[in-house]
Amino acid sequence: MERAAVFDVDGTLVDTNHLHVVAWWEAFRQAGHPVPMHSVHRAVGLPSRDLIARLRGEDRDKDRDGELSAAHKALYGQYFDRLPALPDAGTLLRKLRDDGWSVVLATSASGAELSALRRAIDADDAITATASAEDVESGKPSPEPVRHALELAGVPAERAVFVGDTVWDMEAGARAGVRCVGLLCGGIPRADLEAAGADAVYGDPAGLLASLADSPLAPEA
Repeated sequence: MERAAVFDVDGTLVDTNHLHVVAWWEAFRQAGHPVPMHSVHRAVGLPSRDLIARLRGEDRDKDRDGELSAAHKALYGQYFDRLPALPDAGTLLRKLRDDGWSVVLATSASGAELSALRRAIDADDAITATASAEDVESGKPSPEPVRHALELAGVPAERAVFVGDTVWDMEAGARAGVRCVGLLCGGIPRADLEAAGADAVYGDPAGLLASLADSPLAPEA
């Protein structure tokens, strides 16, 4: 039976979390709503509307949300031509493909942003499918992105592992009923990832690749 390795992208395969932090920080600053960078970092990985709600509160002028999202998109877009893949990200995906896993991306990115991320990873030959923001109504920590990824792979939850770098990833995977692997390269502490549902935690894709035989993504005998 097929197995699915589902991957978040930002902060998991591509080193973008702190670029998002700076872009959001500047978008809020330009709008006259300065927020601490550490607070932005803890919110990265949420859909834009949920990130804004977390940082500005439910009593904000919601009519301005679109302007903030557009500003973030424009600021972050300046980096599209030089997004850095994390060490061994593409090698890890190809190894999993060779081990019989269906590799599926589950990301809030879409359009030009998703294309830039895939160029950075440079492993399209190893990716079976992509569940993007355009495919679901609710982003992480809702389980919907992970469940959609499983539908694309045609794999039940018990035959899947979700790899991510934020508590929102771990919560989404746990709610979808899959085993979760956390990576520290997004900047979230190990204890937080474990508390949110991570079954195992590694430093980055290279660390996971080096420990693959003893991980939830180990090859089947």
